[in-house]
Amino acid sequence: MSSNAGDDAVMLNRREAVAILGATGIGLILGSDPTTAQSARSAGMTVTCIIRYQIDPFQRDAFAEYARNWGRIIPECGGHLVGYFLPYEGTNDVAWGLIAFDSLAAYEAYRTRLKRHPQAQENLDVARTKRLILREERNFVEAVDGTFEVHPKTASGGAAGDHD
Repeated sequence: MSSNAGDDAVMLNRREAVAILGATGIGLILGSDPTTAQSARSAGMTVTCIIRYQIDPFQRDAFAEYARNWGRIIPECGGHLVGYFLPYEGTNDVAWGLIAFDSLAAYEAYRTRLKRHPQAQENLDVARTKRLILREERNFVEAVDGTFEVHPKTASGGAAGDHD
């Protein structure tokens, strides 16, 4: 983990980071228009799996390749890959992967296909051998209706930043 003295960095706890990434991932899946978001939700992709990786910061490029490999594998196994995210500023050893599914049952079916997929197993073996990932955790999130993609110009009443 790195920090430069004098930086005005904002530190987020794990819960805040998961909430932000969940909203970002769901935003990428559902689009920015609330009516589009509602129709996409009813058409599927209602659960987003957020994977938090603690990575070896000295193997950032190798982790990026690992993530790019999933870009081909995940869709073949039935997941909607929202994206992988590497640390940009602040903590240098935390990366994120976001994958959306119609339901938790769809996620379980995906996991079964993933276990049989030769390139998936190869990608996991490379990560284990190189010790790219020091720790991994999964959280499943869904958007709360009426709270997703609410922009200041579309919110009813009050100025941007006003809260009850």
